[in-house]
Amino acid sequence: MKSFTYTVQDELGIHERPAGLLAKTAGAYKSVVMIDNGTKKVDAKRLMAIMSMGVKKGTTVAVTVEGEDEDAAASAIEEFFRTNF
Repeated sequence: MKSFTYTVQDELGIHERPAGLLAKTAGAYKSVVMIDNGTKKVDAKRLMAIMSMGVKKGTTVAVTVEGEDEDAAASAIEEFFRTNF
């Protein structure tokens, strides 16, 4: 299992457009990708689940990746967070 934390920098938090791209990125891997904001833990492959978290700027989320391609998936998703959130 791989994991990392990230503090959201985007003024709008995790909003629809990049959340959709995140779900698409996570969906490209076989590994299970979960996002935890401290009160809710959701599957990163599900756009509506990500949106239901209501993550605002300054919120720290923990991302865990587990599965056969977890190294590649964790690397790509961490880079996605740094670039988009």
